[in-house]
Amino acid sequence: MAILVDNLLDVHSVTAVLNSLSDDLFVDGKKTAGKTARAVKKNLQADPKSPKIIAATKLVEQALRKHPMVTNSAFPDKLSNIIISRYDEGMTYGSHVDNAFIHATRTDLSFTLFLSDPDTYDGGELILQKHDGDDVIKLPQGSVYIYPTRELHYVAPVTRGVRYAAVGWIQSQVRSEEHRGTLFDLYLALQQMADTEENKQARLQILKARSNLMRMWAE
Repeated sequence: MAILVDNLLDVHSVTAVLNSLSDDLFVDGKKTAGKTARAVKKNLQADPKSPKIIAATKLVEQALRKHPMVTNSAFPDKLSNIIISRYDEGMTYGSHVDNAFIHATRTDLSFTLFLSDPDTYDGGELILQKHDGDDVIKLPQGSVYIYPTRELHYVAPVTRGVRYAAVGWIQSQVRSEEHRGTLFDLYLALQQMADTEENKQARLQILKARSNLMRMWAE
């Protein structure tokens, strides 16, 4: 199950993050790649120890942890260190699968938060490779795509401009993708059911079922 959240960061927050990204903060992205990924990774990543980058990634994490669509679909427990990546013209990240653990975080879900205006660069799509056809993702500034880490994926070559994104991984309170999907369906059902006296008992029953399932499935 993949989730697209529009406007996780508003325009002011995105601008604040982009304004903190000076050229001197970026290093070769291969330094944080595993042996297999290193062979196909050609991008830049911001120094995670920089105070500016610490502030930027903290802003992203806070937004993820408080957005209801994220909390009710991904059920974040732990987040790995968030990476600010940059792709200049000609840069790409070939087909790979992310490690099962990153910085002591089990990687149940991956996310890409798009920071650049899509009109300012060509290419740079996030491609999820699936048996029934690829999913091609290129989102507006401030929007995030969350997807199962088990998927093979790559970032298409940037052919014009610069692509900035924040990427990271989530260890969910609910490990099973199927269980997360069921809980999210119940959340959506509640959102679509008017909170009226007529619906009061039905809403309570859904809330009861969802809470009991959380108790059964959460770790």
